[in-house]
Formats: sequence, C-alpha cells, structure tokens
Amino acid sequence: MRSPSATPRIGRGWYLGAVLSAVLALGMCVLGWRQADLADRIGAHPVRVQGTVTQLPGGSATYSSVSYQADGGQRRATDLTLPTTAKVGDPICLEHAADDAGAVRVCDQHYPQAAGVRLAQTSVPVALVLFALCMARILRFRRAEGVRVRGERRIRATMAFATEALADGMPAITHGKRSRRRRKGGRRALR
Repeated sequence: MRSPSATPRIGRGWYLGAVLSAVLALGMCVLGWRQADLADRIGAHPVRVQGTVTQLPGGSATYSSVSYQADGGQRRATDLTLPTTAKVGDPICLEHAADDAGAVRVCDQHYPQAAGVRLAQTSVPVALVLFALCMARILRFRRAEGVRVRGERRIRATMAFATEALADGMPAITHGKRSRRRRKGGRRALR
C-alpha cells in the first residue's frame, strides 16, 4: 500500500492551462464579435469622410492613427488597416456608421480591424483544442484517482477483516475449528 505522501497528483498547470485557454477563447470570440458588429453597423448606413494619416505602425507598441472630421468634431481612429503605401499626412477615405461616428473603417474594407478578426479566427480554435486537451487530462486523472481510491478502500477493508480474524483466533477463517498443522512426513513422523 502506498504511503499518503506517495499519492499521485496532477499539476496545477493543467488547471491553469484549462482556465487560460477558456479565457483566451472567450476573449477572442468577443473581439471577433465586436469587429463583425462594427462592420454590420457601418455597412447598414455608411457615411464617407476624408481622413488624414497621423501615425504609422512602427514596432510592437505603436499603432496606425488617422484623424477625421465627424459630427462637428475632430476624431481619431487607431489601428486601422492602412494601405502599404500610406505615409504620414496622406489623405485617406474612411466610412463611419451614421448612428456612431466612432465606428469607422477604411473605405473598401469589410472590418475596421481586419487583423483582430484574423487573430480571432486562428486563436479561438487553438484555444479550444488546448482547453479540450487540458480537460481530457484532468478528467482522466480524476477517473484514475477514483479507481485507485476504491482499490485502496478494498485493500483496507480486507486487511481489517484479516486482522480482526487473527485477533479472535481466526474463527472467521476456520469456522470455529482449530486448524491442524501437518508435520513433515505426516503421521509416521510422530511414531
């Protein structure tokens, strides 16, 4: 029988992996849904405006930025998918939703941030597969742990019955009769 310290344990990493992959899948689904919702709202009643490129992406921490005039005020949109030939100060055609001037995209594009949609399309299946693998490992461990615990309970019960029988002179095993030990050679050895 194993000592209590030798019981197998599943690492916390499996649980953490399951939670993080579920959060990632959920977050990416929300990001994709938000981009699709903005695209639908802009596509329903698009209003074309002229914007000016104020910043280009340059590295991991900076995004593109475009300023435009809408609803009587100056607005700014970030992280739009700009043409590869765009330079700071270039004019650019934008479309925004008639009911929300903040929902904006570059003309002739479907999503405001197409990179976010592509990221959601690739990361959600990966996160779901990772979640399924982690959950399969956790459930397999739980099932094996249940079988091991039941086996240990049977062994403990058998040992308890055996020690109780030995303590009472083994009447449970011999049905109240004392067992005779045979010597080597049988009865002839006694003569």
